Amino acid sequence: MKRTQAYTDALDQFVQLWGDMASAWGINKTMSQIHALLYAESHPLDTDSIMDKLDISRGNANMNLHRLVEWELIHKVQKSGTRKDFYTAETDVWKIVSTIIRERQQKEIEPIRAELKECIATLESGGLNDEESKAFKQRIENYNEFLEMFERFTGALLPYINKKNLGFLKQLIKLVEVKESLIGKKSDD
Repeated sequence: MKRTQAYTDALDQFVQLWGDMASAWGINKTMSQIHALLYAESHPLDTDSIMDKLDISRGNANMNLHRLVEWELIHKVQKSGTRKDFYTAETDVWKIVSTIIRERQQKEIEPIRAELKECIATLESGGLNDEESKAFKQRIENYNEFLEMFERFTGALLPYINKKNLGFLKQLIKLVEVKESLIGKKSDD
């Protein structure tokens, strides 16, 4: 299949952008680039094609393909006449976003909250007899409360994302924007 130079340039640009964006979210850049490549491709690709297009090793490709399959962001498909595994990306952006939010929450937020609880327990084991320890405990609790609220917020939003309820999400954003503009007007008075 012959592709235009514009298509090839846009594909390269998209793969690079997706990798950079995901890195900012704490997701492996190669994993993101593989997902972007498969998302952009209209036909499934085999491991060798992915390695060639992204200039990555077989081990790196296999490890990241395995994680993407686990996250259900890509799917393994078979082509008749070959024993090679081919891969195609989930193209439903709602499912992609929902999966990424859920995975980041499980891999990042939950372990941090557990560690913060351990920090509090360590502090409490010393008796909290001084003001500095009490103040430090309060700062840790404040951070933990924020993370708990963030977990609850994302947990409350995920059903709407899973149901592709764009109308509700737009209304929610509009409500927040209106509230912010009213707060801004009050502070100007």
